[in-house]
This record gives sequence, structure tokens and C-alpha cells, in this order.
Amino acid sequence: MKLYLKTKDYAISQEEFHLVYNKDMDMLITQPRPETLDKYYQSESYISHTDANSSLIEKLYQAVKKYSLGKKVKLINKYVKEKKTLLDFGAGTGDFLITAKKRNWSVAGVEPNSKARELAKTKGMNLSSKLDMLKNHKYKVITLWHVLEHLPNLEEQIEELISRLGDEGILVIAVPNFRSYDAKFYKEFWAGYDVPRHLWHFSKTAIEKLFSKHELKITKIKPMVFDAFYVAMLSEKYKTGKTNFLKAFCVGMWSNIKALGSGEYSSLIYVLKKV
Repeated sequence: MKLYLKTKDYAISQEEFHLVYNKDMDMLITQPRPETLDKYYQSESYISHTDANSSLIEKLYQAVKKYSLGKKVKLINKYVKEKKTLLDFGAGTGDFLITAKKRNWSVAGVEPNSKARELAKTKGMNLSSKLDMLKNHKYKVITLWHVLEHLPNLEEQIEELISRLGDEGILVIAVPNFRSYDAKFYKEFWAGYDVPRHLWHFSKTAIEKLFSKHELKITKIKPMVFDAFYVAMLSEKYKTGKTNFLKAFCVGMWSNIKALGSGEYSSLIYVLKKV
């Protein structure tokens, strides 16, 4: 493995990290991996663990999040018509599960972060802190919305999740795509790297190879077009110290236009089924 680029934790610690390239998998790995990752999540700026809605970036994040929740439920509805059981792994503050429950899904969620679980509880959604705390149920759908890149024991946790997947069940995974135009444009400032919270950085090839070992096949890849704009805004802030809304919008738009031909959007949703 060779050095791909040097970057740093712009969001919280300002510490420097390296991304090394695994050629066989076509993926990047964050090094060094901190002994404990907890402190890198202990910040009000880590928006997926809060419902913050004060700054411009936070307002945009929450607006896109609200719109996307319905789209996500619509996606899983295409694959399951009856016995609609859902496990959301890395459930954050519980909004996706709440939306799915309103649309007749039987739901369960896992979220390691205690603050996020507390916020979910205030909304009436009780989340478990670990997967093994749930009863040994099988689920028709298991979702990981921008979660896979955070998992320390990647192979082990994938196996554990697949063991919870029912017959003809689907696994839905959303991850940043380091092969996107905006990743190449911003390089070490690309917010999608988000080191060291993101331990792994995937391409389409990496996802295919990672899950084929577990006899799961990609049946559909869908873009997350709004991610290009949001990530570009954060990347501009990391690069220049300013939001630069217009510049970020242009980069995000161009990234999505380029992806119309290449399929390399800023973030991608993968739908996987057992072979």
C-alpha cells in the first residue's frame, strides 16, 4: 500500500492523518488509527449526532435531511411489500426510523453515541447501543446511511450484520465516493474524507469486492446528488476558512454533471442482495 495523500481532521482536532491506497480493493485506509475514536465525535459540530439548526450549513443539512428521509423510505418500499422489518445501524438521532415507522415499518435501531440516543428517545424512538443487545431477529432490510466508513472492525461487523439479514432481504449502504469529481477537486480538503472518523474510503470496486466475499451482490447503485453541494460547502470552509456558497454550489453542480457520464457521484447508495 502506498500513500495517496495527507489530510487532517479539519472539523475537530486539527491532527494530521494519511490516506493509504489499497490497490487490490481500490480503497483508501486512514492511518494512523487512533487508539480511541470517542474524542473525535465529542463536538457540537458533529452534526449527525445532533439536531443543530443555527448556522447556514446546519440549516441546509437539516433541510436536505428532511427531504431525503422520505426518499429513503420510498427506496426500501420498492423491495419489500409485506412483513416490513427494518434495522437501521448507526441510526443517529432516529429520524429515518421514525419516518419509516409512520409508513408501516416495524423498526429497530443501533446507535453507539449516547447523546444521539438520548435525542432519539425524546422523539419516542428507543435505540440500542450495540447490535448484540437486540433479540436475534432477522430483518427484511438493514440500512447503513453513511455508517460503513466509521466501523473499526469492518469484516467482523459486516458478518454480524449479514447474519441478521432475512431470506431475500436487502442491505442498503450509503458511503462517500473518493472517485468523485469533488473529491479530486478538493484533494486533502475534501470533507468526505472526514478523518479519523472515516476509517475507510470506498469506490464502487471496493464495495463490490468487499461484499462479494460474503455472497452479496450489488443490484442497484443510486446517487446522492445533494451530498456534492453539502460536502463542497464544508470543503470550501476547510480550504479557505469561508463558506463560499456560490463556489461550492458550482463545484457541486459540476461534480453531479460529470457523474452523469461516469456514475462517480459524491456519495452513492448501494442496494445489495444475497446471491
